[in-house]
Amino acid sequence: MRKANKGNLPALIFLFILLFLWQLGAMRVNAAYILPTPIQILQRLWELRGPLFTVHLPATMAVTGIGLLISIGLGLLLAVAMDWSPLLQKCLYPVVVASQTIPTTAIAPLFVLWFGYGIWSKVLVTVLITFFPITITVCDGFRAAKTEMGELLLTYGATKWDIFLKIKIPCALPYFFSAIKMAIPMSIIGAAIGEWLGSQSGLGYFSRRMMTQLDGAGVFAPIVLLSAVAMLVVALVGLLENKVVKWRGES
Repeated sequence: MRKANKGNLPALIFLFILLFLWQLGAMRVNAAYILPTPIQILQRLWELRGPLFTVHLPATMAVTGIGLLISIGLGLLLAVAMDWSPLLQKCLYPVVVASQTIPTTAIAPLFVLWFGYGIWSKVLVTVLITFFPITITVCDGFRAAKTEMGELLLTYGATKWDIFLKIKIPCALPYFFSAIKMAIPMSIIGAAIGEWLGSQSGLGYFSRRMMTQLDGAGVFAPIVLLSAVAMLVVALVGLLENKVVKWRGES
């Protein structure tokens, strides 16, 4: 516990320095609608805690959760398919990469036109942004498995499925958790973008509404809340990773 606290100390000091510089810079600008101070943002966050925590945060988390679950399933399916068949890899890999060249701000309004202002238009934006790192990272994890161990198992009569279960999955597990930790902030960003471009609830929608009112602190308040949630969830995934992948810390 003490080592963990000491390890977090440099990050806390650096964060404090950044906030201090931000506070000084915003006070010098002296225009809260352009650049509010961190203190003003926290005050506004407290003032808006009712709608933010009871209406808009649950809406964003619902989009994020559903989109992330779909992305995990889709990403794992594509990664397994590309690892299982070289032909499928040649077919799918360019499509997966090409999907990331689509401008999100251009496709999101189309999703709203196709699926309306409900949750699914935002979920699709989230999936489009999130499934890529899961697919590519887990696929790299499968490739990282030592071929010598697989060949040894084959000599003992193991099947391709046995090698996949006993060698490739344990090898890809750390890659999977790394992909999830990357995907969580991206899924929250995707949800916020979808809400910003077309929604009636959510933190992205709320931030856009505050912008139309020239409320700079109100614009930043949901962003700060999103960042805090992302850091909390990533930390929880890190704790789960330490429990599941014990051999990683022992090696």
